[in-house]
Amino acid sequence: MDISILKKIGFSDKTAIIYLTLLQLGPSSVRALAAKAQLNRGTTYDALKWLQEQGVVNYFHKDTRQYFVAEAPEKLQTMAASRKQEIHDVEKTLTTIIPELKSLYDRGGEKPVARYFEGKKGVHQILDDVLQTTAKDKERLYRIYSAVNIREHLYQAYENYNEVRVKKKVKVKAIAIGEGGQLHGLDERKWISARGGSQTYILIYLGKTGYISIDAEKKPFGVVIENRGVYETQKIIFDELWKKL
Repeated sequence: MDISILKKIGFSDKTAIIYLTLLQLGPSSVRALAAKAQLNRGTTYDALKWLQEQGVVNYFHKDTRQYFVAEAPEKLQTMAASRKQEIHDVEKTLTTIIPELKSLYDRGGEKPVARYFEGKKGVHQILDDVLQTTAKDKERLYRIYSAVNIREHLYQAYENYNEVRVKKKVKVKAIAIGEGGQLHGLDERKWISARGGSQTYILIYLGKTGYISIDAEKKPFGVVIENRGVYETQKIIFDELWKKL
């Protein structure tokens, strides 16, 4: 029998082997069980102790010997329900400690963190992070330098991006390097004429700066730098340039 389903509710390889062997043998002594499972007695005792704690194995005495017996398999459903409740309790606890963990995380904010992303999936992750992060910003606005040579790769990675952005009420200011680009709602666009355009799409959003480009094989990749200082500098440069266009 495939023991992977048992492992998903907390069994280890050895506890699963002991449990299944006990189901097969019926009431058994530790010696007989260890021999059949091909495990030493110490390991067998430890496994049985854990199985008893989970309520799927019990024991009784006959004459002077101790025998172990597996409970009805339906007990596994009770065990699974208990695990589910434990996970629910952990989720509730995490909700209460996330602010504390976030505080610790933010203290390290002065140290730049750079994350690398590859392919369409990576670009999609960056764009999704832009929306999720900006939605938490009071301004609900991010800034971009839009590159005509890169733009198509963004929409291939996230076809309904602007639809999702507008639905989330996230605004964007775009300085387009080169021709093209269109408005989709909650956006403003200005242009810089540049021969050949730019090879990098830059996103400036709450504490982060993202860069999306294409490699020699025309595959998209991106880098996100998470640092308040870098973000503020890029934001100032963008806003000053925006005023002059």
